[in-house]
Amino acid sequence: MDFDLLVLGAGSGGLAAAKRAASYGARVAIAEGDRVGGTCVIRGCVPKKLMVYASEYQELLANASSYGWQTGEPHCDTSLLLANVRREVDRLNSLHISLLAKAEVELIPGFAQFLDPHRLAIAGREVTAERILIAVGGRPHRLAIPGAEKAWVSDDLFLQERLPASIVIVGAGYIACEFACILSGLGVAVTQVVRGDRLLKEFDRELATAVQEGMAELGINLCFGQQPTAIEGRAAQLSLVAGEQRWNCEAVLLATGRRPFLEGLGLEQAGVTVEGQRLVVDAQQTTNVGHIFAVGDVTDRVNLTPVAVDEGRAFADTVYGSKPRVVNHELIATAVFTHPEMATVGLSEEQAVARFGAEAIRVHRARFRSLNQALPARGPRCLLKLVLEKASDRVLGCHMVGSHSAEIIQMAAIALGMGATKADFDRTMALHPSISEEFVTMA
Repeated sequence: MDFDLLVLGAGSGGLAAAKRAASYGARVAIAEGDRVGGTCVIRGCVPKKLMVYASEYQELLANASSYGWQTGEPHCDTSLLLANVRREVDRLNSLHISLLAKAEVELIPGFAQFLDPHRLAIAGREVTAERILIAVGGRPHRLAIPGAEKAWVSDDLFLQERLPASIVIVGAGYIACEFACILSGLGVAVTQVVRGDRLLKEFDRELATAVQEGMAELGINLCFGQQPTAIEGRAAQLSLVAGEQRWNCEAVLLATGRRPFLEGLGLEQAGVTVEGQRLVVDAQQTTNVGHIFAVGDVTDRVNLTPVAVDEGRAFADTVYGSKPRVVNHELIATAVFTHPEMATVGLSEEQAVARFGAEAIRVHRARFRSLNQALPARGPRCLLKLVLEKASDRVLGCHMVGSHSAEIIQMAAIALGMGATKADFDRTMALHPSISEEFVTMA
C-alpha cells in the first residue's frame, strides 16, 4: 500500500484527521481538487464572518452621534471589502498547505475516484491505501426551477467584484438569514422569499421570532408562503417569480440548503452504501465497508465545522492513537450570525416539551434593550432564555438573541455539559453591567 491513510477532501474534518493521524506515525496523504481549507475557510464561515463584521459598521456609525461622535454619510466600498476578504482567504489557503507539509502529510492535487475498495485514481495517478477517510463535504443545492442557473449560490457571492444594489434571497435557514443581514448592513436592498411561514425552523421558535423582528427592523422585506417558480431576465436585470408575485432585482441568491458532495467518487466501485444522498456511518465513523470511513457534512448529521474537526480527530485517535473515543452529538453549541445574533445550546423549548412533556419543564426568560442601545434608543431587543427540567432543576437549554450571543453561549455550553442546575446559575455572582448577567439573575 502507498499509504496507511488516504483522506479525500482537505476541509476542516479531513485536515484534522490527516494531521492527527500523521502525528501518531501513520503515512498519510490527502487529496483535494479545490483549494485547501474546505467550505469553512474558503467559502463559508471565515469569509462570511468577515463580512458580518463589515456589515456591523453601518449601525455603529448610525449610533455614533448619540455618543457625541460626528461622522459623515457612511458608505462601504464593497469592491474593496470583497478583495480584502479574498486576500485573507488566500492567506489561509497557503497557511493550511504549509501546515500539511509541516505535519508530513502529502497533498495530492485532484479529485479522487475509487477504482476498487483500496485503489483510487487522482488526476491520472493511481494511489492505494490501507484505510480511506471520505471528508468531501457538501455543496449548495439549487432549486429545480427554470432559470435557476441565473442565480447565485452562497459560494458565488464571495467571488463577485462588487455587491448588487438589490437582491432577492430564497430560503429561511441560517445561510439565507445571515446573508440577508450582511447584505442589508452593507447597503443592499434585500427581499427574502420564504416558502414556509417562519424563519429558522430548526431553532427555538421564540428565538427565531426575535431574530425575525430584528431583521424586519433592519428593513429586510420578508415574504412568507411563496413558492418560487422561475427566475427570468438577464444579468443585473432579474426577476424571481412565485405564482402571481414577481420581484425585480440585480441578483438572486438561492440559499435553499446543502447536500453531500458524492458525485464522481465512484463509491459503487468500493461497495460503499449511500442512503438517500448521504454516507451512513456508525459511532466510529465507519461506513458499511470496514476500512472506509467518513466524517463531516458528507454524513449529513450535524453539519458544523467544529463537529467535523472533532469527528476527524476522534477517528485518528481511535484508529492510530490507541485512544478510542466517540463524538457526542447531543450537546453542541451553535450560532446564527444574523442581526441580531442568535446562539443556542441544548434543547429548545419545543424539543424539551416533546421529550419531557409540557408539565415537566419550566422556562425563564428576559427581554430587554441592552445598555449600548440606551442612548440611541433604538435597535433590536435582547432575549435570554433558560429551559429547565422541573424535577431536577437541570438546565436543558440555554438560548440567546443579542450582541455577543455566540461568545456567551460558548461558555454556557460548559455549564450545561457539566449538568448545571438553575441553582448553579443563580449562585453565580452577576457581572454588572453586562448582557450575560441576566442568565444568573432571572427570577
